[in-house]
Amino acid sequence: MSEMTQATRDKLIADFRLVLSDAEQLVKLTADDASGKLNEVRGRLGDRLATVREELAALEEVAIAKAKEAARATDAYVHENPWQSIGIAAGAGFLIGLLIGRR
Repeated sequence: MSEMTQATRDKLIADFRLVLSDAEQLVKLTADDASGKLNEVRGRLGDRLATVREELAALEEVAIAKAKEAARATDAYVHENPWQSIGIAAGAGFLIGLLIGRR
């Protein structure tokens, strides 16, 4: 998972939230049905939803911590090497300008 980009992680977290929301809505909609098997499945699903929600929160914390660490490392590099950073930014801007100009 270390090879995932931040955008991929954010998308994955958003998708998990959507699935959790749908599953919780399904549990609520079937709450009036009192059949034995459905109650058993609903109980297991509710337990699993709680577990997944906790794991999702932990994943979010890890993603946020890694993003903050990357920002700190970038900030430190820019402060230690201002002219190199300006050169890199100018080069990137030049390349982006070339690519946009070709359209």
